[in-house]
Amino acid sequence: MDRTKTLVGAALNTAALISPDLAGRAAFGLFRRPAGRSRVRPAEREVHDRARTSHLTVAGKRTAVYRWGDGRHPVLLVHGWQSRAARFAPLVTRLLAEGRSPVAFDAPGHGGSAGSTTTILEFGEAIGRLHEQDGGYEAVVAHSFGVACAFHALAEGLRADRLVAVAGVTDFRFVIGGFRAQLGLSEPVSRQVARRVEEVLLPGAGNVWERFDAAGRPADSVPPTLVVHDEGDPVVPFRQAGRLQAAYGERVRLLATTGLGHQRVLTDPAVLDNVLGFLTEPAGGAAVPAEGGTSGAAVPAAR
Repeated sequence: MDRTKTLVGAALNTAALISPDLAGRAAFGLFRRPAGRSRVRPAEREVHDRARTSHLTVAGKRTAVYRWGDGRHPVLLVHGWQSRAARFAPLVTRLLAEGRSPVAFDAPGHGGSAGSTTTILEFGEAIGRLHEQDGGYEAVVAHSFGVACAFHALAEGLRADRLVAVAGVTDFRFVIGGFRAQLGLSEPVSRQVARRVEEVLLPGAGNVWERFDAAGRPADSVPPTLVVHDEGDPVVPFRQAGRLQAAYGERVRLLATTGLGHQRVLTDPAVLDNVLGFLTEPAGGAAVPAEGGTSGAAVPAAR
């Protein structure tokens, strides 16, 4: 934990001793605010600049949309928290080579989009608006928090033939737990944040935690899915992947990796080989998993 986060968490914990409500309100504001705006990296620049860029208005915020290819065989890419569409650059290149047309966006408060805060609902609104334009997707590839957003969008009517979930958050309670651990928040402050998630995100709409639980969907609403997760992921634990396999059984193929962590698992050549194999195999077929790359070994058997 860096010093700034330690100091912020300590201040919120102290404030909660005087006014739990005030501390909870401040913590919830931070919960909705990405800590820093990710920039396009040099290795991503050429692919990023090649995109046709347009904009949507999502929750009143100007939201950047990126498209590559000729529009046939569209594949939607959903980035994670504090990330941006450019992180998919290696995958975009591979998809284009296979005749696919990647579609991506920077969520509000991220990348080239306006705003300083966002929620899973705003991710979902962006996905829904793009879905209206494109009429469905050959596949959706999502990373980290984007996986939770993709599953929520599927429950709201997103049509996709296949799904790839990379290093995904599947239990929405984990989002609160991760935020608490990141700042070292006390239990009273965490409870206040959770209460505000329930009251602000979906007031009066039932159990938020079940509504956003990726493992709680009807099986027939989930397309064939490749789950990719590193066994040593320090950000989203490997057990998050196991929840999907337990929930959806044969609809889910699990590809475990070692040594790739939370970010490199999205760009490792061997992982990309497996992702492209999954996306291009005939319906009902079984792609041959690729061998692991030098940056980390992809477990060659889908489990």
